[in-house]
Amino acid sequence: MGTAELSDVSFAYDTGPAVLNGVSFKVGRGDHTALVGANGAGKTTVLRLLAGQLDPTEGTVGTSGSVAYMDQMIGTTPGSTVRDLYLSLSPTRFVDAAAGLAVAERALGETVGHPDRSEAAGVRYAEALARWEQLGGYDLEVHWAACADRAVGLGWSEVADRPTTSFSGGEQKRLALELLFESEHELLLLDEPDNFLDVPGKEWLADRLDACGKTILFISHDRALLAAASRKVVTIETEGAWTHGASFATWAEARRDRNSRIDELHRRWDEERARLVAHVKEMKRRASFSDTFAPKAKAAESRLRQFDEKGRPPAPVAEQQVDMRLTGGRTGKRAVMLEQLELSDLTFPFDAEIWFGDRIGVVGRNGTGKSHFLRLLAGEPVDHDGSWRLGAGVVPGMFSQTHRHPELEGRTLMDILTEDHIATQINARGTATALLRRYELQPSADERWDNLSGGQQARFQILLLELGGATLLLLDEPTDNLDVASAEALEVGLAAFEGTVLAVSHDRWFLRSFDHFLVFDDDGEVHHADAPDRAWTPSAPTGP
Repeated sequence: MGTAELSDVSFAYDTGPAVLNGVSFKVGRGDHTALVGANGAGKTTVLRLLAGQLDPTEGTVGTSGSVAYMDQMIGTTPGSTVRDLYLSLSPTRFVDAAAGLAVAERALGETVGHPDRSEAAGVRYAEALARWEQLGGYDLEVHWAACADRAVGLGWSEVADRPTTSFSGGEQKRLALELLFESEHELLLLDEPDNFLDVPGKEWLADRLDACGKTILFISHDRALLAAASRKVVTIETEGAWTHGASFATWAEARRDRNSRIDELHRRWDEERARLVAHVKEMKRRASFSDTFAPKAKAAESRLRQFDEKGRPPAPVAEQQVDMRLTGGRTGKRAVMLEQLELSDLTFPFDAEIWFGDRIGVVGRNGTGKSHFLRLLAGEPVDHDGSWRLGAGVVPGMFSQTHRHPELEGRTLMDILTEDHIATQINARGTATALLRRYELQPSADERWDNLSGGQQARFQILLLELGGATLLLLDEPTDNLDVASAEALEVGLAAFEGTVLAVSHDRWFLRSFDHFLVFDDDGEVHHADAPDRAWTPSAPTGP
């Protein structure tokens, strides 16, 4: 069974400041450990270090057993097929054998019209096939077929050569996870495995994580999943890392207790140093009158010097101070009116009236049309029949789940703000810096949008909504990449928002604060529910 360990690891990219500083922790055999921390704290960097994709600037990184790494955007490589995906997640011996088989197959194809070379090429191809069979490659393909069937309900012949990008984000994750949980890998490094999964998918993931006997280190921002699936929590901090030896369910309380203890240690340290300094001064004062106190003065100075050399206790981690000021504004009483609206090939016609101030959770399984519905209300071209309209004074603002914003690509956060949003202000750069500071993005002011972490992009999207004057927030999975503190800040911001909110989400924790729910069922029906648990369970009876 696998293990993972970092010892006093620091890491910095060539063009930027340190991402990690003095990080040490261990994941023991069979541990299921959640890796948490602020957006941009270096959680993904830790996984990439353990996967061997990066080398630490300082310190040592070690693993034991066969290691598999699943990145956040698994299955999104253009042109990659399901077969390619499964091969990339397989043990190295199969990857090498498949590469040799591909080379031999190409060489055989190139002998057409050259009979003098075909015999040798045919022998090499036969040897490559024999090598694949000897390793168990054909048995592996049977295993792949079973995993794909469980993930998407299709036979291997239907999916093997199908591009992974033709599947939904949730299906891409299920394809990869089904294989990894049943693989021979002993250490799984999973970067946000729950992103794009619907609620039943997240419940499935929690059950599979709990039942899996492998060693697992995973990153997630879903507080319900973290509480259900973690047995230990490692928190990446500004300096080092802190390990909580129990579930995330007790992490917040343990963190408060830890910071309280550190505060007490600092208070005692300060008191002891003040006492030692006062003692040195007194001994020196006495030595100025009598030489008999000179040795005592030197001893007092020595004790103070040794005390200082030991250093202060580690400082408590500063609480994140993300301040989202989503102001909104008054609009007509009816914010959105839908009459026999039908999303082409996704839903049957449905009616709905959404009133000013409503907090509507838009829920349902993947692929039922939820994101299409929000995009339509945002004014994007979405095939539909029936009618819809916005009420007086309603200004929609859209948060994109995929963070796709071509207009932001290649531009720094400072340039985006000063050129597009506050260009007319006298001290635009100073105003922009203050805005970024409220979202804890000020250190990334001159970073390009493309280089931000998923969580940093999410926070910046919300800042742009704040500046855009939206009175109707259309949020498509806004908490997927937000760290815990940022997700809580968003909840506070929405509570103070004067306007209407529609949010597509599979984050059960986040949706607890919503009033009503539009449920997109598997059969194309759209209806209302008045309680979260009834909305999350497709088979449950719904409200009127």
